[in-house]
Amino acid sequence: MSASRWVRVAALAAMAAACTSSPHAAQPVTLLRVMTYNIRSGNGDLARTADVIRAQAPDIAALEEVDVHWADRSAFADQATELASRLGMQARFAGIYRLPGAPGAPPREFGVALLTRLPVLSFRNDTITRLSTQEANPVPAQMPGLLDAELDAHGTRVRVFVTHLDYRRDPSVRVQQVSDMLRYIGSSTMPTLLLGDLNASPDAPELQPLLARLHDLWDASRGPGFTYPADVPRERIDYVLASPGFRVRDVRVIDTQASDHRPVVADLALP
Repeated sequence: MSASRWVRVAALAAMAAACTSSPHAAQPVTLLRVMTYNIRSGNGDLARTADVIRAQAPDIAALEEVDVHWADRSAFADQATELASRLGMQARFAGIYRLPGAPGAPPREFGVALLTRLPVLSFRNDTITRLSTQEANPVPAQMPGLLDAELDAHGTRVRVFVTHLDYRRDPSVRVQQVSDMLRYIGSSTMPTLLLGDLNASPDAPELQPLLARLHDLWDASRGPGFTYPADVPRERIDYVLASPGFRVRDVRVIDTQASDHRPVVADLALP
């Protein structure tokens, strides 16, 4: 069964149950399958990346390390658009870096992307603090690359952030990035998801303000949930975070070496 049909059938079943005479009848819910995946620029085989995503049939897929005409390693392809075409999904891309292309060629961009089967109501590329990898002597500065979208999840507006935080051992940039993201999240009561590679473990002090605002949906009873490196994972740095109101039906790490990270997939219910 396709993901969209899976959602419709579940929603209709819940609505039918709600219409029964039982005083304990279930309320209608929307089921969503969400995925976060650091694709490492396709890892030299974008078709394999597409296969991994297709096998999970997500309604929402957050991708990190996405090339858009960026480099020879990805044949200067627009990976966001190409993956969307292969998977029959919409794409939104939030560039972190933008450099001039060759004469007559489009700009070279690198960043994060959102693939979705749901209607996109709004989209923007927010700025957070970054330490550039494209400068010889970088200093922390505001740069784009926090993807911020609102989707129509079968009648419910859902806000989705896709992020990729600083990888360096020194947590100081991540501390500021978390503070920046919390300003965008604010005190909104809209159902909110934040998906991405946070480059820090769940007990990292710099993540605690974010984890106090949005719930880490990994179920520790399933194991450590390690996602990196993909061949012999020993770190959990890829996350699905959600505001209160989402109920977790299932969450899992997918065993694949199509990238140097393993993706995380969660099945969620939203009243």
